[in-house]
Amino acid sequence: MDWEKARFNMVEQQVRTWEVFDLRVLDTLMTVKRERFVPPQHRALAFADVEIPLPEGEQMLRPVVEAKALQALMIQPNERILEVGTGSGFFAACLAHLGGSVVTVERKGVLAEYAVRCLQDQGVRNVEVMVGDGLVADDRAKWWQAGPYDVIVLTGGLRQRPDHLLRYLKVGGRLLAFVGTEPVMEAVRFVCTAPGAYREEGVFETVVPMLVEPSPALAQAA
Repeated sequence: MDWEKARFNMVEQQVRTWEVFDLRVLDTLMTVKRERFVPPQHRALAFADVEIPLPEGEQMLRPVVEAKALQALMIQPNERILEVGTGSGFFAACLAHLGGSVVTVERKGVLAEYAVRCLQDQGVRNVEVMVGDGLVADDRAKWWQAGPYDVIVLTGGLRQRPDHLLRYLKVGGRLLAFVGTEPVMEAVRFVCTAPGAYREEGVFETVVPMLVEPSPALAQAA
């Protein structure tokens, strides 16, 4: 397969048609080798408009959803980013290409190991992969101790708004979450406008695989 032609076609025929015009995002998708994060048996689907199977029963988001999310986050160089739900590591690599440093948290150890191998193989040095439940607001967790962050992104669906995680944003920081259930979810951006104050903005509608959510009491733990 001509990977570079396939990558170009993905950007031009899929991503741009979804109104992703941010040149830094488009450059990221042309630079980060998406096919190197896809399991070998599914590599022919690397640039298709589908969710790709990953180890542990997880899935890689569609390219257009990843692109829209990257554009919505408005990532600036040198910003500190937290990702909840590492998956293959591809989205973390894109975040790292746009920002300064990335901490990414994955519940499943096998999948975290897979992502580490992919990131190392591609020479991505500014991503740290941690294993745990990033949806629990526990100040003892090392990823929350490393906060607050300029950007937080939750890479799967949630039934309710992640209000309990907003306090880990810096002023001016953005959190992106996919809220709702099938058949329609909404990508929602929360912007920290002042200490304890947040603006909520609906960005686009889509459907993504759900994150495994902790119980309400556990999610609110501190």
